[in-house]
Amino acid sequence: MSQAAVRRAAGPEHHEDALPLVLLHAFPLDSRMWDAAGALVPAPRAVYAVDLPGSPGHAVDLPEPPSLDACADLVAAALADAGITRAVVAGLSMGGYTALALAERHPSLVAGLGLLDTKSVADTREAAANRLARAARLETSGSVAEVVPDADVLLGETSRAARRDVRDQVLGWIAEQVPAGLAWQQRAMAARPDRTHVLRAYQGPVTVVVGDEDTPTPVAQAEAMAAAAGGAPLVVVRGAGHLTAVEDPAAVAAALADLAQRADGS
Repeated sequence: MSQAAVRRAAGPEHHEDALPLVLLHAFPLDSRMWDAAGALVPAPRAVYAVDLPGSPGHAVDLPEPPSLDACADLVAAALADAGITRAVVAGLSMGGYTALALAERHPSLVAGLGLLDTKSVADTREAAANRLARAARLETSGSVAEVVPDADVLLGETSRAARRDVRDQVLGWIAEQVPAGLAWQQRAMAARPDRTHVLRAYQGPVTVVVGDEDTPTPVAQAEAMAAAAGGAPLVVVRGAGHLTAVEDPAAVAAALADLAQRADGS
């Protein structure tokens, strides 16, 4: 069975007083999207980035039927294999959906929860149908062309206009994805349940982050999650869209460092 893969993105191997920070990536990217933000999280905290099932190198023998429950279980197993049994877990978009699934299915693992440019609710019927149609086109074409336009949806207006290097980087990552793996991820996201109740019940520290130019999961979605988490801190990143960790890694690193420090003391 395909596994998730864990790599150390930054920080020391271990520090007894600092929980590790685990980062889960967005669709249609992989763990490289966290490199800049992970490197800015202050030491002495180990930072790990996870390649989720369906990403390059992990897109064969995927669990059937596709689900984020299976994705979360594979992530938990990969973290355990890496010696990580308790961590602050932060996910962006699809990574946020997976983080919520981890909080529900592996609560002892999740010492703190970072939800970036994501939502706790399920897809609407129309959105789920669109995902399934995209999955079919990815498989039929055997090409990532279906998701190349996502770069301009994911990045905010400011980044598209003023940071062409960021757009080029995102396009480069998309080009290296595996169509069958992306199709599996689309079907897994389409099948996910509403996990707002998980967020309401979660007892650890939570931070919600969103770009003020995020159109796929706008600020109102982030506000709803922060409220469901009992008034969790909400960080709005100015001049960023859906990929805050790529568009403003310093702001995201600061938000996650604060979350991790709160979790250290909890």
